[in-house]
Amino acid sequence: MRVLVVEDNRNLVANLFEYFEARGYTLDAAPDGATGLHLAVTQAYDVIVLDWMLPRLDGHGVLRGLRDAGNEVPVLMLTARDELPDKIAGFRAGADDYLTKPFALPELEVRLEALVARAQGRGRGRMLQVADLRYDLATLEVSRGGRALHLYPACRKLLEVLMQSSPAAVTRERLEHALWGDSPPDGDMLRSHIYELRRSVDGPYPSKLIQTVPRVGYRLAQLEGVHGS
Repeated sequence: MRVLVVEDNRNLVANLFEYFEARGYTLDAAPDGATGLHLAVTQAYDVIVLDWMLPRLDGHGVLRGLRDAGNEVPVLMLTARDELPDKIAGFRAGADDYLTKPFALPELEVRLEALVARAQGRGRGRMLQVADLRYDLATLEVSRGGRALHLYPACRKLLEVLMQSSPAAVTRERLEHALWGDSPPDGDMLRSHIYELRRSVDGPYPSKLIQTVPRVGYRLAQLEGVHGS
């Protein structure tokens, strides 16, 4: 996920970079609204984190410039103002979500993921597919070779992350964070969930899609020259 952070607080920007880059995100930053608007209209981003009070051009001006240019990238505004009229003004200017300072970084991450998922659903449809495995994110229906698979929520979340990253490997840390945030349970619960996911996705099929990558994590991909039914 590529994120643009438009924020003039250097300490906050540093914290965002440290947190999100460790989780595989790509971040750019702008210290003022004018620079942020320029980057937003000349580069491709999945989501924008926009401070409301900025030098040179405030958040309202950035949003107005974005939407006037026909740019529908989702925007989450950061604001120290928690009064209802301020929130309404932000939404009317074109913001998709807001978060009041101070905030927890995991909450920001979840909100950004939700915004990107909704935008992808509007723009490209919400069907993931690897080989003969299909996952409809809109209906939560999973099938392989036309046969419906019944997965409980934790397995569906793991499958979503693996399919979105396919054929690249996904680290154990990223998978654990997808399920439990910054508070994974004691013991190797991830292995148990992967076992259940494998039993449903790979069990009845000659072609095995879920592969262990030693000392890294897991990946979901069809091996070359091997085809499922």
